[in-house]
Amino acid sequence: MNKPSFLTTPRGRRIAYRQTAAAHGAVSTPGIVFLCGLKSDMHGTKAVDLEDWAHREGRAFLRFDYSGHGESDGAFTDGSIGDWAQDAEAAITMLTDGPQILVGSSMGGWLSLLMTQRLPGRVAGLVTIAAAPDFTEDGMWAGFDAVQREALARDGQVALPSDYGEPYIITKRLIEDGRNHLLLRAPIPLHFPTRFLIGTADEAVDLSVAYRLMERASGPDIRLTLVKDADHRFSTPECLRLIREQVMQVSASIAGE
Repeated sequence: MNKPSFLTTPRGRRIAYRQTAAAHGAVSTPGIVFLCGLKSDMHGTKAVDLEDWAHREGRAFLRFDYSGHGESDGAFTDGSIGDWAQDAEAAITMLTDGPQILVGSSMGGWLSLLMTQRLPGRVAGLVTIAAAPDFTEDGMWAGFDAVQREALARDGQVALPSDYGEPYIITKRLIEDGRNHLLLRAPIPLHFPTRFLIGTADEAVDLSVAYRLMERASGPDIRLTLVKDADHRFSTPECLRLIREQVMQVSASIAGE
């Protein structure tokens, strides 16, 4: 595997990325940026599959690791939603040119929604996979019992079991900072082609989150697709094909086709 490139953000964090340039002479189309989920990285099945497709299509593509994730510098427990949003903003503004289609998975869906507000001139389209806006508050904090809340206040962190390996260490800072970036409490304007995807067997993000997101989102071209029996990984061949199809659909809508 080729070594990643690194970007030092304006905040001084060194994040790893891999980038595919648009094919020479290719018709000008928006680039694609993949934003991964919590404790995930840019080597996930969805990111790599989409990159392979983008390369075949001659499309510009960017995937990267937030600080404290994957090959980037820093410790996961030092990070927060605000930090990772800053990383995403730096990657998009410093590594891409022109309009982009953002593809956000789980927490990456939350961050991509934040990017639509911070970089309105750069986001041409949006595809989310099991988007998890506000999960630190509505999922984690709301689900903590008294013992966990006490441990968070006393120790500054609490360990949560994970289906993907070792437990997640959730810090007090992650919870408190998440409250500065909540989205589902107000309208979310999305004035560009937008596609939300989620599986009915997703045990990490409840379907109610997708419905709340649809209620809050406003725009001329927004669709929600439920995939029966798909889980949070959303990485079966059928799910991967659907992600590619949604990016193609968003691209066609942008082009007015």
